[in-house]
Parts: sequence; structure tokens; C-alpha cells
Amino acid sequence: MVKILAMFLQEDSKIEDVLKEDVWESIKEFLNQGLHLGSGEKSIHITIGLLLALVLSFLVANLLLNWLKHFLTRNLIGDDKLKFINVFRFIRYFIYVAVVLLTMSSAGIDITLLITASAVLFVGLGLALQDLFQDIIGGIYIILDKSLRVGDIIEVNGKVGKVIEIELRSTRALTRDDKIIIVPNHLFITDIVFNHTQNHKTTREYISVGVAYGSDVKLVTEILLECTKEDSKVDKTPKPFVLFDDFGDSALLFSVHFFTTDSFHALRTKSRIRYAIDASFRKNGVTIPFPQRDVHLSQKELSRRIEKVDPKAKSTN
Repeated sequence: MVKILAMFLQEDSKIEDVLKEDVWESIKEFLNQGLHLGSGEKSIHITIGLLLALVLSFLVANLLLNWLKHFLTRNLIGDDKLKFINVFRFIRYFIYVAVVLLTMSSAGIDITLLITASAVLFVGLGLALQDLFQDIIGGIYIILDKSLRVGDIIEVNGKVGKVIEIELRSTRALTRDDKIIIVPNHLFITDIVFNHTQNHKTTREYISVGVAYGSDVKLVTEILLECTKEDSKVDKTPKPFVLFDDFGDSALLFSVHFFTTDSFHALRTKSRIRYAIDASFRKNGVTIPFPQRDVHLSQKELSRRIEKVDPKAKSTN
């Protein structure tokens, strides 16, 4: 009985060895089938196994990129997600090129010259397109950081505009005089940009005015508050307030501060309030002075200046 079992075990072992050798050898032989050119170190082998490895690499790269894209864009909505997806298209192309180069190297093709030429080309493109790459990185940063949104009121280089479109390379804004300004996205990283409405849609504006010395400051304060509160674009809360800023050279300096949700048209709001203030000042006898200076000259200095202009004036006097 023991001999019979031993014989069966030996037979199973032999069958397993035969299967391993024959099946594996058959698979290797199948995978090695293809185009074989040359011999030695300079030989080129384009086989079925190499092509299967290429296809498998593409599939794995696609799976990893799709997972990474889903992970990074899971909190993005609408246009932002579509813009970010465009970035992955460029990344996918670069990965495909890298996989093809590795496959060519595995096949025995010397890609040294190709890599060298590509490196020189990419260095040249990198220098030529440096600003473009900075803009794209800035666009990705804006989309992910959400520091800028469509509808925000921004100020760049003294220009105020409302953001109407955010692209990967640039941001478009509509200025107060109905002109479109195109802002490269790298400026939002390298320069100081004021976002008037990032925290909330309400902004505080102010109007400065000077009144003549001797004016009733309480009356001036009441007029400023009344004219400001009557404008429809001024928010009721928080309430407007007046500051007595300083004693100027020719006037008492005041400023009235107010809050508005229509920041983009704040200049029009200020203009209407100024018209109302001027009319109310005229009605109540409050004067807005113009700059003036008093010059005091001694009699001796006055005579010297007259002689300098007209030498005969001394003998006449």
C-alpha cells in the first residue's frame, strides 16, 4: 500500500514538473514571438510580450491617473472641474511618451540620441514658455485654493474689475468703464492683488470733504449722514458714520463712511452722494473752501522787491 502511494506521488510530481516546464516554456515561446532584427548588443526585439507590457502599462497609468483626478477634483464643481481635467490630459500625454520610450529601450532600440534631442528641445521650450507654465500653475493654484471666484471684485495694478472668467492661463475681468482686462494668473501668486469681496460681498467706501473754519461741525456731520443714508445703494446695516479727520491748512477735514453690496458701481454711488452733499451745504450755508495762503511781507522786504522790479521806483517814492 505504501509503495502504491509512493508511486502515485512520484507520478504527480513528474506530471507537475512536465506541466511547469512545458506550459511555461510554451508561454515564453509565445511571448518571445515577434520581430527580431540584428544580433548582439545592437539587436532589436519587438515581441508579443513587449507589446502586451506596453498595453498593460497604458492601462495601469490610466487607472492611476483616473484615481488621482477623482481624488483631486472631488470637491470641485462645474467649470473648475473641467478646467482641472484639462491639466490631466497634458500629464497623460507625457506619461504615454515616457511609457513608449521605456518600451523602445526594452526592445533594444537605442534611445540615447532621442532623449538627448528631447532634453534640448524641452529646455528650449521651457525657457520660451516659462511665463506660460507659471500662468498654468497659477491657474491650478487658484482653482484648488479657491482664493478667486467668478463675480469677485479685484484690484490689479490700480485697475478695479469684476471677475467674469477664470481659465488655466489667464483671468478675465470687466472694468468699471466696460473694458475687459486679461490678467495672467501668475500675477495672483507673485504680485499683491486686492480682492474686495473675498470675505463677503459688502465693502466699506468713504467720501472725503473739507469745510471752512468756523463751520458748525455738528451740522456738517448731520448733513453727511443724511445725504449718505438717503442713497438706495447704501446698506442700512452697518450704519454709515462720520469721522472728523483733521484740521487742514485751509479746511476742517471730514469723511463719511458707508457700506454697500454694489462695490462694482461704488463710483456712481459716491458721485450721487457728493451731488447731494453739495446741494445740502449750499442750502445750509456751509462753505467748501478752496486752498489759500496769506503772505506777510515787511515794509523793508516790500521795498526791496519793488526796487528789484523797477529801479526808478525808489526815486519816485
